[in-house]
Amino acid sequence: MAGVGAGVLVPLAVAASPAAAATAPTVSCTSATAGLAAKLTKDITAALANRKGTIAVGLHDRTTNTTCSLRPTTAYDSASVVKVTVLAALLWDAKKQGRYLTDREASLAKAMITKSDNAATSTLWKQLGMTKIKGFLAAAGMTRTTPGANGYWGLTRINVTDEQKLLELITAKNAVLSDNSRAYILKLMGQVVSAQRWGTPYGVPSGVSVAVKNGWLQRSTHGWRVHSVGAFKGRGHDYMITVLTHGNSTMNYGIATIQGAAKVIHRDLAAS
Repeated sequence: MAGVGAGVLVPLAVAASPAAAATAPTVSCTSATAGLAAKLTKDITAALANRKGTIAVGLHDRTTNTTCSLRPTTAYDSASVVKVTVLAALLWDAKKQGRYLTDREASLAKAMITKSDNAATSTLWKQLGMTKIKGFLAAAGMTRTTPGANGYWGLTRINVTDEQKLLELITAKNAVLSDNSRAYILKLMGQVVSAQRWGTPYGVPSGVSVAVKNGWLQRSTHGWRVHSVGAFKGRGHDYMITVLTHGNSTMNYGIATIQGAAKVIHRDLAAS
């Protein structure tokens, strides 16, 4: 039997190696600024080298027309980063109805974003319902985001491409969100409690405004999901960063992975 087992195992191992090597994704950057794309590619790659887990990165800087991506379409459970989508959907729907948020809605929205309050999120998610949530995603062009079923908003499936689209909507004039709505979302993301301001803001230069929302969730598969989305403006730059991760052994391990990438992005942009 041992001989049979060995005979079965060997071809499988040989067959698996080339496929694994061929599919290993790499950081891809483009920029209108000479040398910046190459530097970001090198530095983000180095920052993530030897980090365990599955990591996806998105960067867009409007000023230098710089874009970087790693695993842009890989799907992750959203955890709490979906709360930005919930708020955007609420404001989009209120705009369609020609009304402002009620005091109750504003109170729930503030708790949801600044403290990552789950109960507030569940209330707003239920109020919106799947039709309105999907309506917003369609309007926003977030075609690969799948809302979590049965009220499990934290299991919404997201990817870097769609999260970057959302950050773009929040940070520039568009037909989906009013200027007031965009300012409101950025204001709340700028007021996140200090204990939750880790992730993409790490290493941000002084004088640059920060709007952030993070997410973290442990499940039996893929360990900890740890994510961070952020918008940054100042010192000649206007950029958005998304880092999504799963397969982390602990929450802090995931945070360290995100912050390693964020630090070099902020540094390289500041020097450009």
